[in-house]
Amino acid sequence: MCRSTENVQVLQCLQEQQHPGGGAAIILPFFAGFQVGKSLLARVSATAMAPIILVLTAGCASQPVAEPEPRVVRVEVPIQVPCRVKAPTVPAWAAEGLRKEDSLEMKVRALLAERRQRIGYERELAAAVASCQ
Repeated sequence: MCRSTENVQVLQCLQEQQHPGGGAAIILPFFAGFQVGKSLLARVSATAMAPIILVLTAGCASQPVAEPEPRVVRVEVPIQVPCRVKAPTVPAWAAEGLRKEDSLEMKVRALLAERRQRIGYERELAAAVASCQ
């Protein structure tokens, strides 16, 4: 049982109770419960260790934490816009003016002309749709 009033003696006494044979492990007085075995730390005295620890902790504390500056970032996002293409005008079809009494030759020529008109009109419609996509 340890009956000393000084912290160092109490820690050494407790250490001997936990590890009989004494001296195998050292407890540093300013680190209660921090055990150090036979290593480099065991060979360095507590008075030499304190300035080293102070320098190490002061080095971390002396560097100010730089807060990030707010900056403007341009982000380009595609936005859907309505298609505003002028619709092609519907042509006056060549076969609309045909009468029942017209000759066969005139009807065939009108139908061939209307076919060419239709092909051109379909190309205009396809171009209008393609410009919107």
